[in-house]
Parts: sequence; C-alpha cells; structure tokens
Amino acid sequence: MSEDVLPTAIVVPRSKVSPAEIALAVGGFGIGTGEFAIMGLLPQVAEDVAVSVPMAGTVISAYALGVVVGAPLIAVIAARYARFQVLLVLMALFALGNFASAIAPDFHTLVAARFLAGLPHGAYFGVAALVAAGLAAPNQRARAVGRVMMGLTIATLFGTPLVAWFGQALGWRTAFAIVGGISLVTMLLTWLHVPKDKGDTQATPLRELGALGKLQVWLLLGICAIGCGGMFAVFSYITPALTEVAGVSLRNVPIMLSVFGAGMILGNIVGSRLADWSLQRAIGIAIAFNVFAYVLFYLTMTNPWVAIVNVLLIGGGFAVVPGVQTRLMDVSGEAQTLAAALSHSAFNLANALGAWLGGLSIAAGYGWTSTGLVGAVLGIAGFGIFLASALVDRRRSTMARQAV
Repeated sequence: MSEDVLPTAIVVPRSKVSPAEIALAVGGFGIGTGEFAIMGLLPQVAEDVAVSVPMAGTVISAYALGVVVGAPLIAVIAARYARFQVLLVLMALFALGNFASAIAPDFHTLVAARFLAGLPHGAYFGVAALVAAGLAAPNQRARAVGRVMMGLTIATLFGTPLVAWFGQALGWRTAFAIVGGISLVTMLLTWLHVPKDKGDTQATPLRELGALGKLQVWLLLGICAIGCGGMFAVFSYITPALTEVAGVSLRNVPIMLSVFGAGMILGNIVGSRLADWSLQRAIGIAIAFNVFAYVLFYLTMTNPWVAIVNVLLIGGGFAVVPGVQTRLMDVSGEAQTLAAALSHSAFNLANALGAWLGGLSIAAGYGWTSTGLVGAVLGIAGFGIFLASALVDRRRSTMARQAV
C-alpha cells in the first residue's frame, strides 16, 4: 500500500516539504554524530571512568543493542499515534540519553545511558522516512528518503570529526552535551516545519507485527543484515589497513575518514536517484557495486593515492540504503512503521556481523585487507537474497496475470 493512501498521509504545498526534510535531516545528523563520535573518544572515556579501553567499548555495544531492541518495540507501540508527535518524543528520548551520558558518574551508568540513547535511533529514521516519503511525489519518494538520510551521511563527514575534536579539547562529556543540544534544535525544527498529522487510529500492535509475516520484508531485512555487512567488515579495521598496508600516515587518517564520509554522501545521492528510476534494479546495482569495491580494496590497497579511491568507493556503498528503505515501505502493506524501523535494526546487525567476521579473518593471519574478501562474500550472499526477492516478485506477477 502506498504511503499516500494511508490515513496519516498529508498533502502539503511543495514549498513546505523542504523545511520538513531539513528538520528530519538535522535529527539524522544528531543521531549519526552521537553514534560515531564516541569511537574517537574511547581512551578519554576509559581513563575518566577507570576501565580499560576494550571495556569502554561496551558503551558502543550498549548503544547498538538499544537500536536493535528499540526499533521494533517503539515502532509497534507508536504506530497509531501522530508521526509528528512520535518524532518529538523520540528526539526527546535521544536528548535525554545523551545528556544522561554527559553527566554519568560511573561506567555502569554510562552504559545504561548509551543504551537509552540508542532506543529511539531506528524508530526515528523509520518514522522520518515515512513522513518524507508521504510528502513527496510518487516518483520522488526515494530521493525524499535519501534527503532525510543525508543528515546521517553528513554527520560522518563533518559532525563526528568536529564533535570528537570538541570532546578531545574540552572533555568527552562535552561531545554528548553537544549532541543533546542538536536534539533540542531538532525538536524545535520539527515543531515548526513537520506537518501535524492526526495519526492512524486503526493501527494496532498486531497489525504492525503483520509485517513479520511477509516474505519480502524478511528478504529485504536479510539484504540489510548480511549484504550490507561488508561495509562494516572493511570500515571497522580501516585505520590499520591504511597505515600498515597503504602507507598512510596516522595524522592523515582523519582525512581518509572524511573521504569515506564523502563517499557515503555521493552514494546516498546516486542511490536515491537510481531507486526513483527502479527500486529493484537500484538495489541490485548497489549490491554489485559493493562487491566490486570490496574486491578492489583487497587487490589494490598498496599506496595512499589508490587508498583514497578505495575508501571513497567503500563509502559509496551507502547507495543501497535509500532503495532498501523505500522498498520496505512498499512491501509491508499497512505495517510500514515497523518495517521501516526494522531496517535500522538490521543495519546494526550488519555492523556486528561484519566487524566480527572481519576480525576473525585478521586474527587468522590473512592480513588487514582480507576484510575486503569478507565484505565481498557477504555482498555476494546479499546479492543471492536479492535474486530470491526478485524471483518471488516475478512469480507473484506471473500468477496475477494468469488469474486475470
């Protein structure tokens, strides 16, 4: 069922869509910054709360667990409420989690605060994508979703390095306080610019859970959880691959990470346009591109200049996201809120799976760039799931024609 026929859809003048998308993207920027900035501040966190650096990494895992748990739980509970109100509540919860992180007195409290901050992550992106798609013309829905996701990609390029710098200069707690402030700004922009819908009084938790009974939903989530794991397999260990293999100096690693962020932005733009042209083809093309990029990374990571190209291409793998997110809306029927949120749980599973398998490959002695082969295998597996999804669609289309 298309978003424009749902009870929550609102028709607004085109002039009002852009500010709404900006408001939603600012929220994505804050969430992306809050998620990734901590990775550059772990030594400071560990020293301040008196734990080892590996133990401090638990705060990252706690956030990811919050995403996985919160996305489906909140989506099911909030489906009947006005999406405008849901967005405000989710961003308030995110702000609370980050301010709590900034004042956490000890390690265990910090872990709990990061879990709390992770809870609204997936549901926010899911609901924001539904709102953006509902405001867009039918042939521009993926681009609208992509513009919301642009906040997340810009966070990797500017937000994360900038907030991490403030955290290093003024203390890691400052980083979380800044993210909390961005959350409050998002709430204000949402209140001013996002259309106030009336919600869907017919929505129930049982109806939302109906998405889990749809084969295509599971196949698309499989593409996210497995096919997208390659990006995380490579990116999780990108720093030693750059310094130990490509010969990039440690002081230039932040520049290379910015190149990765630029690749994500380009991938988001190209992937959105491809998805508005053809959702199925866009997903297939993006997955095939990812496999190519991972193999190239494995074969050619030999000097800094080639490394720039490789890192840009790996970031470009984000092109698969707008298509998958939009496709999930289309195949989930009336259970769009849960399906849209679950994609972010699946991406966090991809993060865990990719990093784990990449680490196994390195620990087995295959080298830092062997993560490229791990990524390629995961990408090929994801492409297999994509083919299965396309086959299911073709069979259903054939059966429908025969029934007529």
